[in-house]
Amino acid sequence: MTTPITVFFPASGTDNDAMMTSQLNQTGIVKETIQLISPTHSTTAKHIICNHLWSSKTIIRMAEMVQTPYALIVTTPQPISLGYQALARMLQVAIDIDAAMVYGDYRIEKENGIQPCPVIDYQKGSLRDDFNFGPLWLINTKMLKSAAQELTATHHYSGLYELRLGLSRQSAMVRVPEFLCTTLETDRRTSGEKQFDYVNPRNREVQIEMEAACNKHLQAIGGWLKPDFTTPVLDTPSFDVEASVVIPVRNREKTIADAIKSVLIQKTDFTFNLIVVDNHSTDNTGLLISELAKNDNRIVHLTPERHDLGIGGCWNLAVNDARCGRFAIQLDSDDLYIDENVVQHIVNAFYEQQCAMVVGSYQMVNFNLEPIPPGLIDHREWTPDNGRNNALRINGLGAPRAFFTPILREMMIPNVSYGEDYAVGLRISRQFQIGRIYEPLYLCRRWDDNSDAALDIDKINTYNTYKDRIRTIELEARIRINGK
Repeated sequence: MTTPITVFFPASGTDNDAMMTSQLNQTGIVKETIQLISPTHSTTAKHIICNHLWSSKTIIRMAEMVQTPYALIVTTPQPISLGYQALARMLQVAIDIDAAMVYGDYRIEKENGIQPCPVIDYQKGSLRDDFNFGPLWLINTKMLKSAAQELTATHHYSGLYELRLGLSRQSAMVRVPEFLCTTLETDRRTSGEKQFDYVNPRNREVQIEMEAACNKHLQAIGGWLKPDFTTPVLDTPSFDVEASVVIPVRNREKTIADAIKSVLIQKTDFTFNLIVVDNHSTDNTGLLISELAKNDNRIVHLTPERHDLGIGGCWNLAVNDARCGRFAIQLDSDDLYIDENVVQHIVNAFYEQQCAMVVGSYQMVNFNLEPIPPGLIDHREWTPDNGRNNALRINGLGAPRAFFTPILREMMIPNVSYGEDYAVGLRISRQFQIGRIYEPLYLCRRWDDNSDAALDIDKINTYNTYKDRIRTIELEARIRINGK
């Protein structure tokens, strides 16, 4: 067949639709184009009316209409300029290895020029619903039709997500590491702003569908865990103090004193200390810690002998120190506890919920501690029964985090400075229940010095690849547990 592709693209209702159709026809390998339109839009072109653009019904209708060996789904209504022979290249790869889906890198036209936007390779653990495949998805039609038969027909928002999960169960999801097209930028927020989309209450209905789709996929591949947990024995062994707050820090002279003071004012009915791991700061951070430690013997000031520690390595150093308490409680060096009862509240939660890890909630603030959107981050998407399964889909577990020290010593935290808390949280959740506190415990500062405030595309891809690898490792471990 000389024209093996049917293209589906969201109509914009502008001249761009005709330009897109013309451009696709000029490739010589597109048989027909089908526009995805809203109920209020009219067109003489062949089309699908979509009450919700990427609903399961839309995907099912696509599968019914396509008669060519391959379908190209364009996921943006923005104008697209195809790269030279881009579709032919995608088709070649798809045929050569019988891929379920082929996608690739692209460029974005911004106000300050055209910038490259490379994407990353798909892994078995690439379960987050915001995985960036770029705007061109070339899909094997037989596999599209098979996946469409398994979609949850009532879902309004998770159609594309459930489709690509279904495709991944059939064959390879292949990235072509070449720039295939150029499109306009539509989301100009920084990486630090985008990372909280999945916990925004306005997106709750969407997230419920995404969780259900992920559960269905995990059950299909043997990675879903039943709500059966090991109960930790919290009263053994003995510890000199009941709790330790742990602050890894490097070069935070503007904020470290505030963080430490927010710990020292804590009121508890047990003894606690504060372990500050100064990872070879080159500013006045170390001096500020030392001065505060002179006046309060609860402060344990550690400086690693090694120079290759990330945040995770600093945590392991603190947790394995003999002075660490029964529970190790997190505080970042630029954040603060919200009041004087946080440590008591967290320790109570361990005993009340009989868990190995507790995660609280936090309020987003600026450097001056003034509330900023999206406000309270409480991760109410978590449920005791399914939280650990949904944790494979979402990008984080929340904060502040606290751990039963003997278990943390056993499982360890990866020696990295991004995703280390998520990695150990996934590992703990495989066996133990994670407790939750939905009241705000923590003021999380967003400012220019945050490590994830405004990342470039290469750093975003590095971080996302790492988290997907962590998910892949955890998913494989869970499949082994289930004997699949």
